[in-house]
Amino acid sequence: MFNEVYDVIVVGAGHAGSEAAASAANMGSKTLLITMNLQNIAQMSCNPAMGGIAKGQIVREIDALGGYSGIVSDTSAIQFKMLNKSKGPAMWSPRVQSDRMRFAEDWRMLLEGTPNLDFYQDMVSGLLVENHKVVGVKTSLGITIKAKSVVLTNGTFLNGLIHIGDKNFGGGRAGERAATGITEQLVRLGFESGRMKTGTPPRVDGRSLDYSKMAEQPGDANPEKFSYLDITKPLEKQRSCYMTYTSLEVHDLLREGFDRSPMFNGRIKSLGPRYCPSIEDKINRFADKDSHQLFIEPEGWNTCEVYVNGFSTSLPEDVQFKALRSVVGFENVKFFRPGYAIEYDYFPPTQLKHTLETKLVDGLYFAGQINGTTGYEEAASQGLMAGINAALKVQEKDPFTLKRDEAYIGVLVDDLITKGTEEPYRMFTSRAEYRTLLRQDNADIRLTPKGFGLGLASEKRLKRMEEKHDAAEKFVSFFENQSVKPEVINPILESKNSAVVKQSGKLFKVFARPNIEMEDIRKVDAVESYIQENNLDREVIEQAEIQVKYAGYIAKEKNNADKLTRLEYVKIPENFDYSQIKSMSFEAREKLKKIQPTTVSQASRISGVSPNDISVLLVYMGR
Repeated sequence: MFNEVYDVIVVGAGHAGSEAAASAANMGSKTLLITMNLQNIAQMSCNPAMGGIAKGQIVREIDALGGYSGIVSDTSAIQFKMLNKSKGPAMWSPRVQSDRMRFAEDWRMLLEGTPNLDFYQDMVSGLLVENHKVVGVKTSLGITIKAKSVVLTNGTFLNGLIHIGDKNFGGGRAGERAATGITEQLVRLGFESGRMKTGTPPRVDGRSLDYSKMAEQPGDANPEKFSYLDITKPLEKQRSCYMTYTSLEVHDLLREGFDRSPMFNGRIKSLGPRYCPSIEDKINRFADKDSHQLFIEPEGWNTCEVYVNGFSTSLPEDVQFKALRSVVGFENVKFFRPGYAIEYDYFPPTQLKHTLETKLVDGLYFAGQINGTTGYEEAASQGLMAGINAALKVQEKDPFTLKRDEAYIGVLVDDLITKGTEEPYRMFTSRAEYRTLLRQDNADIRLTPKGFGLGLASEKRLKRMEEKHDAAEKFVSFFENQSVKPEVINPILESKNSAVVKQSGKLFKVFARPNIEMEDIRKVDAVESYIQENNLDREVIEQAEIQVKYAGYIAKEKNNADKLTRLEYVKIPENFDYSQIKSMSFEAREKLKKIQPTTVSQASRISGVSPNDISVLLVYMGR
């Protein structure tokens, strides 16, 4: 049946698997995507949304490199918001509310339209490994399929166990069976495995809710979009979300079920995501709080199914139902499906290289929740990187990695393989020390040339980025060279309670003031004339404004990054023997031996390795 040898086999078709299959195939590799159910490609297992704090930056980066997540997020969006607009641009994060069914359909259509990509529905039950090299997979139907590389993106399916109150049953998601066999084989091959837990809220019938009692949460008045390509358009109409709150009465009703909660009775032993706790965990940990926010999110344009964000739970169905009926606006609520928790296997990511290839088995890559992450966006970015590197390895080309000052994706991968994780890893802006450089507005400028070099980003995409970059640079030069007289600028400054000027000066200096915004500076005729004459769009105007107003911060951060990057070029020999460095701490020697960093910079970021240990290492290496 499968006589040919594939370049890349991708196991699992969630967000990680979909991006991995698309990137490998688009780079010219003969690719096979195997999933247990072809109807559930890119399924939004939890919340119907893409982006958010730091996650929005990741989606923009995926798009800039030539991935599909940004495009699908735009085509299936029902609402757009730019979060954190009251803060500096390093914190701005795009987010869309998605039509769950359209999201999966659009992903499938894009994948089916991708050359070099085949599909097969079956469960992969094991890997074919010869001499520490993966050579294919075997399925539950007993079929053997040969491949030069394999990307595992198993999500929550590896020995998945679903909990609802005192009931539990095997499953990768509600209504879908768990995957078995792979964990046990990997452990036999020498891999270390662990268990993690995540959860999801109940879905309810929107027709049974009283929205008049809730606070409406509309989208942005002037919505933007994710993809830098012009094949998608900003939304012209949007659906609102709503907000309500739990109460002490709701909390008391939930507490009645704590003795039947797998969170508290010992049935669940693994750690869940710290930053997305279940409602029972929130009540237990924050006992002093009288209420918690709930966001009521529609699951699509036309469906009445609603996602109750903030009410993730594994309590018994009757307790969930009784408590939710005490929430304002939910007095007559009807359930579509209860919330549940799921435990699943993962593999500590310190067992991976920067390429996401495993250290133990040549040609085998891990991406997504198998690496201990949580979130669609984190998974998709890993899938993209694993697919790229699997294709490059087969093509005998140099691997592709991103540094911490180049992308949030670089921060994510480096954190995982250097520090590991014992709880579901979620990206935040605070994890990125160079977040002023890694903004959502400039992901194309940072990464599209790299994507083009890989053969992922099209020439059209590259040209569009270059035009935007050049136009923004020229606009910044205009501010640096254009003088403005006091009589022209002072009325604007006075209206903003900003100190007036006594003599003519460059617009750049005035515009750089923190309380002067683009809408203020556009009142200067020369500025508005420049914009109109050069037909500048919103992206160019925003890019120039950021470059002017944050020039000092950007330059300082770039300088810091350049200094630290020097250690990235100090390579550590492969299989370096740390045991011979007696003046290094025992903990540092053990950590370095286990993780085997490839550069001194990576070694410096390992937990337990001190600056003194790095100094000793540099001396020993003759640096």
